[in-house]
Amino acid sequence: MGRLKSQAIAAGFGAFRASGLHRLAARWTRGSGAILMFHRVRPWIARDFAPNRLLEITPDFLDAVILRLGVQGFDIVALDEALLRLRAGAGGRPFAALTFDDGYRDMADYALPVLERRAAPFTLYATTGYAAGTGRLWWEELEAAIARLDAIDLPLDGCARLQAPARTAQEKTAAFDAVYWRLRPGPEEKLLDAVAELARQAGLDGATLTRAACLDYDGLRKLAAHPLCTIGAHSLTHAMLAKHGAAAARREIADSRAILEQRLGREIRHFAYPVGDPGSAGAREFALCRDLGFASAVTTRPGMIFPEHRDHLHALPRLSVNGLWQDTAFIDVLLSGAPFAIWNRGRRLNVA
Repeated sequence: MGRLKSQAIAAGFGAFRASGLHRLAARWTRGSGAILMFHRVRPWIARDFAPNRLLEITPDFLDAVILRLGVQGFDIVALDEALLRLRAGAGGRPFAALTFDDGYRDMADYALPVLERRAAPFTLYATTGYAAGTGRLWWEELEAAIARLDAIDLPLDGCARLQAPARTAQEKTAAFDAVYWRLRPGPEEKLLDAVAELARQAGLDGATLTRAACLDYDGLRKLAAHPLCTIGAHSLTHAMLAKHGAAAARREIADSRAILEQRLGREIRHFAYPVGDPGSAGAREFALCRDLGFASAVTTRPGMIFPEHRDHLHALPRLSVNGLWQDTAFIDVLLSGAPFAIWNRGRRLNVA
């Protein structure tokens, strides 16, 4: 997340907390419920250079979020139950569905005990390449490479180079941001090639990192058998689908479901778009998931679930539980829906 964007979000949440306006607005902005998004859950290891901290929360904070959902009047339900409630359109208590992306090992090691203790159902969206140990967690790879390097030196288009010092934690953070924001908006192949080059310079192997970080198929199979767990698909390679041709996007979606169904022995009804922002998933991808027969598909577009979403089940928004703001007051603001009413300029739907 860019520093200016992070500061703006922090200022906005601070204003809601100070004024309490989110509590007044919740009646109109909370909607039918919410789908919460998590990534890593593990004890915090103190370090100054942690550019992916926003994707990581502690088990204690996961527990606090679950408790806070109850305090705020949300029923925590499985994703299929959330869809039933949305279709039924009945009033009453709002629902919350808990979702976890990618398939990290700490899902089983640290998140699952919390979810079991609170009897909280959840959905895990698994990327098949990660389970096979062949996919690339490029954002983790980038962090690990810069952590080892004293400087970055990357060739870009033509004769241009991206160069930056990376000795101190502050320099490393600036170097990470420079690479990320220079390459993230462009073609995915250039981003992956650049990160691979930095990993080569640092003596890192991306596949080894993936195998250490992610559940293999045995781990996924054990989780899939758990009564609280629903497994969804999250593509073959975690590709930003909108940046690829239609045939490649369809293959990423359809084949990941087929592989998971074959390896886990159960139906896969739900999909999560990798990265999931408008530059990674849009109308074409929504139509693909609908035409392939998925019951739902989730984005990372921020927002609450409203009755109108029953007609857009393959473009559902989520609330990102951000590791930079592990504070239940932050969660209260999120669950009110008020920030998203502003973010989405009053629109309940953001599905274009």
